[in-house]
Amino acid sequence: MRFEIKYRLCLWHKYLGQGIGLTNILKYFVFMFGISSQNVKWTMIFGVSWAILCFIVGRWWFKHDWILAEKEVDNRYDLFVREMRKKTKHL
Repeated sequence: MRFEIKYRLCLWHKYLGQGIGLTNILKYFVFMFGISSQNVKWTMIFGVSWAILCFIVGRWWFKHDWILAEKEVDNRYDLFVREMRKKTKHL
C-alpha cells in the first residue's frame, strides 16, 4: 500500500475520532432511542447518521484550525513545554 493511501486513511481516522470526541453525548441519544423503541432499522439509520456527522465535525475541526488551538491549550499547561519555551526564548 502506498504511503499516501495510508496517510489519507489515518487522517480520516483522526477526523472520525475527533468528531466522536466532540459529539460524544449524541451516542447516548441514539442508544436510548434504540432501547426504548426497539426499532432496529431507525436505530441503525440514526447510528450511521451520527457517524457521518462525527466525520464532518472532525473534518471541520481540523480545517478551521481548532485542532491547533486545542494543542496550544495542552502546551500551555504542559510543564515541559513551559520550561522549553522559557529556555528557547533567550536564544
